[in-house]
Amino acid sequence: MANSARTQPGAERTTASSSYDESNPLDSVQGFYEKNKKPISTITTVILVAVLGYFGYTKLYKGPAEEKAATALSFPQMAFESDSLNIALNGDGKNPGFIKIAKKYDGTASGNLATYYEGLCYLKMGDAKNAITALKAFDGKGTMIGSLAAGALGEAYMESGDNANAIESFKKATTDKNDLVATPMYLYQLGLAYEAANNNNDAKAAFMRIRDEYPKSIQARDMDKELARLGELN
Repeated sequence: MANSARTQPGAERTTASSSYDESNPLDSVQGFYEKNKKPISTITTVILVAVLGYFGYTKLYKGPAEEKAATALSFPQMAFESDSLNIALNGDGKNPGFIKIAKKYDGTASGNLATYYEGLCYLKMGDAKNAITALKAFDGKGTMIGSLAAGALGEAYMESGDNANAIESFKKATTDKNDLVATPMYLYQLGLAYEAANNNNDAKAAFMRIRDEYPKSIQARDMDKELARLGELN
């Protein structure tokens, strides 16, 4: 009996594969691995490739791309500051403008910033439609200009006669109560948008916020006059 198991075909394989005790957690893990080591190795390889790919993208591609985009951005920024808006948008034939930088370096911080500037250029040129498209494409999350971008988008909507979307954009631009510059500025725009939508009560509420919460702002100087115009005399 002792030798019969060895002489049966496949007996040794059966004994070896059953050498772990499934009631023992360590043996269970070892057994699971032995049974599934090929798929496990494949999954591990996929995860490893993904991680290496991410770090490779960040270090080898995204890092240099950020530097190149930031360098390229300096030329159209100077053109924008000097009100050479067409050159700022399209470049001068030698240096790229915001449009090309936004496309070429899409996914980088500077490429995103180029999209914001693109929207501002269109807004200053009176092209509300393209301004809306660019400013909606800009991702302001985690940036210091998120409120300004939302406000600019509100202005573009106002230019296009879309009061409802202008109001929503101005609301987003005024969420930071600690911003003593942008918030009162766009609260005033919000009030005007409410007026354009024939909602004088909400317009008065926006103007009152400026008067009461931002008394030192430039906009606060005219709030009593604006409120009186709307019939609010207190």
